[in-house]
Amino acid sequence: MTMTLPKSIFFCEVGPRDGLQNEPATLSVERKVRLIEGVVDAGVRIVEIGSYVNPKAVPQMADTDEVARAIRRMEGVEYRALVANLKGVERALASGVNKVKLTVSASESHAKANLNKTPSELIDGFKNCTEFARSNGAEVSGAISTAFGCPFEGKVPPEKVAEIAERLHDLGITELSLSDTTGMANPRQVYDLATSMQEMLPDVRWFLHFHNTRGMALANTLAGLQAGIVRYDASLAGLGGCPFAPGASGNVASEDMIHMLHEMGVDTGIDLDKLLDLARELRGWVGHDTDSALLKAGPCCRPIPRDGAAKQ
Repeated sequence: MTMTLPKSIFFCEVGPRDGLQNEPATLSVERKVRLIEGVVDAGVRIVEIGSYVNPKAVPQMADTDEVARAIRRMEGVEYRALVANLKGVERALASGVNKVKLTVSASESHAKANLNKTPSELIDGFKNCTEFARSNGAEVSGAISTAFGCPFEGKVPPEKVAEIAERLHDLGITELSLSDTTGMANPRQVYDLATSMQEMLPDVRWFLHFHNTRGMALANTLAGLQAGIVRYDASLAGLGGCPFAPGASGNVASEDMIHMLHEMGVDTGIDLDKLLDLARELRGWVGHDTDSALLKAGPCCRPIPRDGAAKQ
């Protein structure tokens, strides 16, 4: 029996936002621009450049306006940003971003810890956001965080996720992400939820977003592929975490995901060597080790020189 895999996937680099928002030190605008332009040079065609949120809550993202204006735009690349409310949408569009992502938690406890509102209240506020964005020529996507589990409530019932997905879809949002915010998902759960969501809303372009908190992110990616999902987020060098979710560690490393996909014959359009060089550079900027297997071991199936092996 042959494993069923897609021929290619769509990949979004979320490092400039999700990767950096939990770092103790804030990177300079110049380094953030270098990171964004570097992943694009490696072949990434969707980049989440930052977030337009309260700078007091997430100071690492306070300069997203400046970053957005400074990056050299490349044709055919989608530069998107996360927003929390209408003010965020206005800031994003004013700085040249043409796609915004609205996020809501499937967990009431996480939603209140994050934005001090219930999921229902947040979605009620999204109507003005979507109308303003579209009237100004911008696209809107959505994300459902803690879609698989919540650090405050445990496993999240699929019915809650479905309810939120339907409400976002009612706003005309046809691109949605299922986010494993604190790395609580398992492959069977991913397969089941991804399958049911596609059956429920077949016109939606579904993304999967995994954190590697418990070491299951790549296994969950494979489960998503088996379920027919072809859009994935990841963060360079495995950086990441949520300031409002205890225990949320880094995202699955972009280079680890791309490496696995390439080894299985799935096309990404991304130059892995360029991505690895940039991941090493990023690790130096943040000044600490990261959750990236490839930065430690390198790509497989590449022979190590005998003299190099002897020195190890």
